[in-house]
Amino acid sequence: MSAWLLPDHIADVLPSEARHIEELRRLLLDTARGYGYELVIPPLVEHLESLLTGTGEALGLQTFKLVDQLSGRSLGVRADTTPQVARIDAHLLGRGAVTRLCYCGPVLHTRPERPHATREPLQLGAEIYGYAGREADLEILALALDCLRAAPVADPRVDLADARIVRALLAEVPVDNGALADIHQALAAKDASGLAEASAHLPALVRERLQALVDLYGGPEVLQQAERRLGSLPEVAAALADLKWLIHHLEGVRIGFDLADARGWGYYSGTRFAIYADGAGDALLRGGRYDGVGAVFGHKRDRRRPAVGFSLDLKQLVHVAAPRPLRAAVRAPWGDAPGLAAAVAALRRQGETVVRVLPGQEAELDEFDCDRELVPHGERWAVVAL
Repeated sequence: MSAWLLPDHIADVLPSEARHIEELRRLLLDTARGYGYELVIPPLVEHLESLLTGTGEALGLQTFKLVDQLSGRSLGVRADTTPQVARIDAHLLGRGAVTRLCYCGPVLHTRPERPHATREPLQLGAEIYGYAGREADLEILALALDCLRAAPVADPRVDLADARIVRALLAEVPVDNGALADIHQALAAKDASGLAEASAHLPALVRERLQALVDLYGGPEVLQQAERRLGSLPEVAAALADLKWLIHHLEGVRIGFDLADARGWGYYSGTRFAIYADGAGDALLRGGRYDGVGAVFGHKRDRRRPAVGFSLDLKQLVHVAAPRPLRAAVRAPWGDAPGLAAAVAALRRQGETVVRVLPGQEAELDEFDCDRELVPHGERWAVVAL
């Protein structure tokens, strides 16, 4: 095997893409800061029992595991940052008021999440803790859309759903975890026959309502259809009312609904969303409400805080976002001419990029636009256009 061959679904990021990713990272974190979100940087590895506590249990198969050579304890390389941010909110910050946090860093997956995906996403996200009202859902969705607009991504489409709907339909009937997983899998795949088989042991009315979900996808008319076909269960009514409220407050974006989309059913507790764009192949961004995510980290007091957030992979986003212009630069000669080093240093202090051409070499630059040159002008040095 060649020494330079990388593992499957792991790749180097070369200058052009790396520049674009880094510019997106700064741009999106600045967008979050504009909403009042505070940056946190959780560690890449943690003790395994902490990393897979609570909602993190679902990440067990996606988590790389290793042994700490200092303590002998099992460590995990994070596969998702949200459980860590929940720990920071619950255990380290311990605030009683609303807390807005954002982050960006690599995560590592044992298997790619979809065909051709990287196993080392660069995950960026934002989360609100401590507010149960739908206003927080709207804010996090507005921030997600503003991040994609800033990228920019053309014509994003929002798909909305709510984890409370399926939960309400199954609330009064006993369903073991295996059957529950089969039901959610069939719903997500719009597999009516598979759903009929997975729910065959349930009462007829429950089966009928579950089957109705398979067809409840499309535009805003889906919500009216859901009101007719799913009955008058209070939790379903509350979920539909929240979805109506959200679309009333969202302007200038395409919105669709997929009430059978139950991905993350063991994680999300309320409204959930995915945002798509042409050429992405899969959702660019996913998020929603996951109340109580930090409860296991509360220790001496209850930290069952409401929470809502989103995350995306910058390595996926960079392939959909519009190309960004090269950074303008000044080309300068190398040498000991009087005043040259001082002129270069002054330009760099002013924020200019100055590329000095090494002796006997021509500058080979793919990632800078050298549109000006530093040249001698009498006893001074001057910048002139190329």
